[in-house]
Formats: sequence, structure tokens, C-alpha cells
Amino acid sequence: MAYQLPNLPYEYNALEPYISKSTLEFHHDKHHAAYVNKFNDAVAGTELDNQPIETIIKKFAEDTSKQGIFNNAAQAWNHSFYWQCMKPNGGGNPTGVLADKINTDFGSFEKFIEAFKNAGATQFGSGWAWLVLDGDTLKVTKTPNADNPFTKNQIPLLTMDVWEHAYYLDYQNRRPDYINDFIEKLVNWDFVAQNFSEAL
Repeated sequence: MAYQLPNLPYEYNALEPYISKSTLEFHHDKHHAAYVNKFNDAVAGTELDNQPIETIIKKFAEDTSKQGIFNNAAQAWNHSFYWQCMKPNGGGNPTGVLADKINTDFGSFEKFIEAFKNAGATQFGSGWAWLVLDGDTLKVTKTPNADNPFTKNQIPLLTMDVWEHAYYLDYQNRRPDYINDFIEKLVNWDFVAQNFSEAL
């Protein structure tokens, strides 16, 4: 059963002026679609064909002989998750139990923001910044390339794509400006809170 490329949960121009229609068209319709297609082609007709994509990602995370399958599977999953981490008129502050947990584990929302921005800004080359639940503690982490925290038994709650194709048409080499706009204008805290609630 092939992994499906999900539709964006908003219109292509819905995140403007922070992320342009052109960026979403290239990022979703070209990059994300390519990961999905390559993954499906790689597992078609094999014993992996009917396995959940999360199972395959975990299974091959440390298997260098299956690097191509892992990379495309993880990038397909990461992007599907990333689209939901944003929404029009997003940003602001979380509320409720998630806000309380962030304050408890990071000291303040501002300290979480500082850690998350730093993770995105200091990820060398391509990769991702994450808010995860590790055991019963919220943590900020970063992963290179296609890596995903659930291969380390962490539960992803929020991610930010810092591959250049996520922002270069709009920001060129100004990754910190993209990071600021992602946090302040785009984060879908409702989705993050839902992930946190389901993880408890």
C-alpha cells in the first residue's frame, strides 16, 4: 500500500508573506513528492510494502545498506509532519497544559524559543529542529539530513525544516529571519498541543 503525498492543510498562498506560494509549490509538489515517489518505488513488491512508514524508518535508521530507503521514508514523514506544524496567522504562545509544561521544563517560554531558534540556526547544512517529548521531559533537539527523533525513542511534537529548499526562495541565506518568522508568525500551537496530549 503506497504512502500517500498529503495535500497541504492550507492554500499555497496562505502562509504569505512569510512563506511564498512559489516556495510551497516547489517544496511540496517537487521535493516532498519526490521523496514519496522514491520511497514507494523502493518498497513496491517487497515485504516492506505493507509496513507502516514509521516502522520502516525505525528499522533502517542504523542500517547503512538501506540508507536510500531510510532517507526517502524519513523525509516523506518529516515533511508530512512539518506542513501541519504551520498555519495561517500562527505563532503566538501556547496555552494550557502544554504552556505549563514548557515553562516547567525550559524555565520559561522565552527560554524555549531561544533554544529552538538556536537549534535551527546551528544545524550545519541540512536538517531539522524539533520540540520532542523524551520520557516525561520536553526537549529541543536537532537532526541532520533526514533523521527523525523517534528513532531515538523521542516523540516529535513540533518541527522546523532548515533545509535550504524550505526558505531559500524567500530568504536566500537569511536562515535566522526564516526561523524568527516560523516561530513568531507560523507555528500551529494547536497541532503541537494535540501531539502533546496524545503522547501523555
